[in-house]
Amino acid sequence: MAIINLIIPAYNEEQSIARVLQDIPVGLVDEVIVVNNNSSDRTATVASAAGATVLDEPSPGYGNACLKGIAYAAAKPAATRPDIIVFMDGDYSDYPEETAKLIQPILDNQADMVIGSRALGNREAGAMLPQQIFGNWLATTLLRLLYGAHFTDLGPFRAIRLDTLLALNMRDKTYGWTVEMQAKAAKQHVKYTEVPVTYRKRIGVSKVSGTIKGTLLAGYKIILTIFRYL
Repeated sequence: MAIINLIIPAYNEEQSIARVLQDIPVGLVDEVIVVNNNSSDRTATVASAAGATVLDEPSPGYGNACLKGIAYAAAKPAATRPDIIVFMDGDYSDYPEETAKLIQPILDNQADMVIGSRALGNREAGAMLPQQIFGNWLATTLLRLLYGAHFTDLGPFRAIRLDTLLALNMRDKTYGWTVEMQAKAAKQHVKYTEVPVTYRKRIGVSKVSGTIKGTLLAGYKIILTIFRYL
């Protein structure tokens, strides 16, 4: 049986993190790792009380949190080292119960990386703001034109073999994390696929798309990352 770890980067998700954790299918994931990314609220306390392993990453940045979780998982003894890493946001916009659908192509040896596509799945009205939809379209179009990669989304809900992930040598510490993974996967000819996932309005306000500054910074970083790894 494959060993599966789920990494959840979390910044001020006190209101949502318990609901995310309680919806993860029992017995499917061997360990849930919540990376508390410099939160000023009770995210870490709530996540720990709900049964997650909590790691602290004081340096702000989505990529920083993901890198912390990966380092923890990769350093485990061989007997408990995960075969598959799943990434999911902590704001309750993803549906944790769809984790099984996300990892199935890897378990079936049909893919080494799976992106949960909100574009192919059912999306609650208003769950993605217009700038998010446009940004996803622009980024995936550039990935297709420049890398020959056929993605429909940069969705944060994704699964990947740990060895494949480590071979990508991920570096981005902030907004470019997801697109870096997809660009590098295309360059290294990683076997990938997408599965439709359901998406709902997040709990609380997005730290990225919820502000003009966050939106502009994220868009700039994503485009910069695409061209950086050409």
